[in-house]
Amino acid sequence: MTIAEENVNRIHTANGTDRPRSVLVCDSQPMTVEGVHAVLDGSADLKFLAGCDSLERAMDLSQENPPDVLLMDKAFGIQAVLDWLAPPPDQPELPHGSSKTAVVVWGVSVSEVEALRFLQAGARGILRKTAAISSVLACLRAVAAGRSWMEDCVFCDSSRAECHPRSELTPREQQVLELVEQGCKNKEIAQELGIRPGTVKIHLKHIFEKTGIRGRYGLALNGWRERVPA
Repeated sequence: MTIAEENVNRIHTANGTDRPRSVLVCDSQPMTVEGVHAVLDGSADLKFLAGCDSLERAMDLSQENPPDVLLMDKAFGIQAVLDWLAPPPDQPELPHGSSKTAVVVWGVSVSEVEALRFLQAGARGILRKTAAISSVLACLRAVAAGRSWMEDCVFCDSSRAECHPRSELTPREQQVLELVEQGCKNKEIAQELGIRPGTVKIHLKHIFEKTGIRGRYGLALNGWRERVPA
């Protein structure tokens, strides 16, 4: 069995169906949309559903026929993409995607900080537009099967060899770490766990000492590195 056939079978098994996974492409450059369309035409397990050049049109198309995967251009603006993924509570009128659709954000350049913000807002995949076709297809297949996916090169330090031990953490420190990885602030963590913000700071100090990681951003980023398959 070829790698392509294995990928097809994996997606079919994960979704319990033999139908190809549909992909909606929302990109600021029409030629890019056509390029992705041509690539997907050669895939047996992925199909091009539609293309558009605005987030508003992507919302309309998603409501009419929710795609399995939405490939979204970061060039529309970081905040606009974040609001599309997770509208602020005080602005529920902002458009947002279907819970059935896995969103992949891609751009000419994507920093670690941007990638983390997109993932925490609900994106399932992160890509650079310089990625090889094989990487683009691997990403789309992974998120279509319900997994998360991110290119190693998105990280400034792409090495996954260094592993920070979690086994040394106490159960409470594990809880604090998980909430930090979700993007929660100290006050929110304190409310969630029923402890004081000062106690959260103490737990964080111990977590930094045991893991060797410095800073909340470092903890959150490391958590995503561990969850996203190599």
